[in-house]
Formats: sequence, C-alpha cells, structure tokens
Amino acid sequence: MVGILANCGVKIVSVDMPPFMQIHAVDCARKTHDSLEKFTSKALALTLKKEFDGVYGPAWHCIVGTSFGSFVTHSVGGFLYFSMDQKLYVLLFKTSVQRAD
Repeated sequence: MVGILANCGVKIVSVDMPPFMQIHAVDCARKTHDSLEKFTSKALALTLKKEFDGVYGPAWHCIVGTSFGSFVTHSVGGFLYFSMDQKLYVLLFKTSVQRAD
C-alpha cells in the first residue's frame, strides 16, 4: 500500500481508514489537483468532501493546505492525513451525525 502511494508522490502521515478508501481519497485528490486550471485548497477540500459524502455517507470534513494545525475527533475507520508532493497536506475525516428532533 505505502509503495503504491509513494509512486504518486503521496505519503501517509496518519490513518484509521481501510486501504480501499485510502486509495479512493488519494486518487480523487490527485485527479482533482491535476485537473484544476487554477488550484485552490478550498476547491480540493470541497471536491473530496462531496465525493466522500456521496459515496460513504455524511458527514465528512476535509482540510487542505501547506500549513495548519488540527485536533479532531473522528468516527472509527474514517480518518486520513496525507501529504502530496511533500508540500500539500490533506486531512479527511468523518464524524457521526444525529438527526435533530
């Protein structure tokens, strides 16, 4: 797994997510990054959030940037923190949601 991701310039920093979801996240991030005419962290974060909300259900959160701090609570199996090209960091995590009465 790590070797596959390293070949596309990705380094997993911290993870609590099944391998197939990790690959999905990295593929989506790479394709989005490479396809944007003018890259913005916000556009990449929005794309990843929408993709994971649509495929794996709500409520996914995504933070993208070159420098940020975080401390989050995530649902089991729903956390991935990785870097792309040694300069861009992506934090993707899921939280549980409850319907308000």
